[in-house]
Amino acid sequence: MRKVDTGMKRYGWWVLAGLLALGLLVWAFMPQPVEVELASVTRGPFERAVQEEGKTRLRERYVVSAPLAGRLERITLQQGDAVQRGALLATLWPTPPALLDARDRAQRAARIGALQAALSGAQATALRAQAALEQARADLARSESLARTGFVSDNQNEGTRLAVRLRTQELEAARQAEEAARHELEVGRSALLSYAEGSGTALQPAWPIRSPVDGRVLKVLQQSEAMVPGGAPLLELGDPGRLEVVADILTEDAAQIAPGAAVRLSGWGGAEVLQGRVRLVEPAAFTKVSALGVEEQRVHVVIDLAGEPIAALGDGFRVDVRILVQQAQDVLQVPVSALFPQGTGWALFVVEGGRAQQRAVTLAVRNGSQAWLQDGPSPGTPVVVYPPSALRSGERVQAR
Repeated sequence: MRKVDTGMKRYGWWVLAGLLALGLLVWAFMPQPVEVELASVTRGPFERAVQEEGKTRLRERYVVSAPLAGRLERITLQQGDAVQRGALLATLWPTPPALLDARDRAQRAARIGALQAALSGAQATALRAQAALEQARADLARSESLARTGFVSDNQNEGTRLAVRLRTQELEAARQAEEAARHELEVGRSALLSYAEGSGTALQPAWPIRSPVDGRVLKVLQQSEAMVPGGAPLLELGDPGRLEVVADILTEDAAQIAPGAAVRLSGWGGAEVLQGRVRLVEPAAFTKVSALGVEEQRVHVVIDLAGEPIAALGDGFRVDVRILVQQAQDVLQVPVSALFPQGTGWALFVVEGGRAQQRAVTLAVRNGSQAWLQDGPSPGTPVVVYPPSALRSGERVQAR
C-alpha cells in the first residue's frame, strides 16, 4: 500500500511539471500586448492659427537730411534723446570757396585788372554817348528855331529829332554795358575770396536744421563734423510708443487672413502674451529664399498692438506671431498624431477592452496639434497616438 502511494505521488509531480512546462511554452509563444502611447478624445474650444516670426517697427519714421551741400557741425544728439518739433538738430554751413594757390591767385588778379580796364572803357563810352546826346539836343534846338522862321524845312527838322532819339538809345546801351562791366568786376573780386575761420562765417550764414516732429532720435547717421552733399541723411526720428508688427507670411496662408483677425504675440522677451489685430494684408507679394534654399512667395501682414505700449519693446524687436484664422467652441477633438489616412478619408485606433479597434472618422479641420472631428468616438475614449505601422485592429495593447 505504501508503494502504491509513493508511485501516485511521483506521477502527480510529473504531471504538475508537465503542466508547468506547457504553461511556460504557451506563455513564451503567446503574442505580447503592443506598447502604445494613449490620449483621450475631448470636447472644447478649437483654434486654428497661422504662426510665423515677425518684428516690430515704427509706424512713422522720419529721415532728416541736409537741405544743401556744406560743412556740417558735429551733432551732439545721441540715440534715444527726446526732441520736440522745431528743436535744433544740427547746423550746416554752406560750402566755402575753394583755397587758391599762387598761380590761380595771380591769374585771377590779372583777370581783375582786365575787368577794371573793361569797366573804364565802358565808362568812357557812356561819357562819349552822353556828349553826343547833348550835341544832338543842341542841334535840335537850333533846327526848331530856324524851322519857325522858315529857314529850315520840316524834313531837315525831322532828321534832327531822329538823331536825338538815336543818341538817347546809344547812351542807354553804353550805360548798360558799364553796369555789366561793373558786375563782372565784382564777380572777379569775389573769386579771390578764400575761406578762413572767422571771415568765412561772416560771409556765409549758418543754416539751422530743425526737427519736423515730436519724438526720439533713433539713429545718428552722421555724428562727426564733415562736408556733406545736399540730401545726405543725417538722423532718423520717430516715436517708439507707436509700434506695429510686420510678419512675412506665405501667400497660401495669407489668403486665409482677413483684416481685423485677432493676433497673439509672444517670444518678445516677457512672459505676457500681447494682443493685436491685423490692420493690413499687403496686396503685393515678394519672393524670399528660405534657409533651405527654396524660393517662397510671401506677403507682409501688418499688425496693430492692442493696449498700452510696452516700454521694453523697441524698433526692430523679434516676436512670435500667431494669427487666428478660425475659432469654434465645444467641438470634438483628438490629437493630430492619432490620425492616419485610410483610402480617401481618415481613421484612428480606439482602445476597447485592452484591444485596439480601428475606426473611421470625418475630419473637419486641424491645426498643429489638434484635429476637429465632425463625428467620431465619444469624449473620454482612449485613442492611440503615433500608432505603429505594424498595429492591426483587434490586437492587444497596453499603455507605454
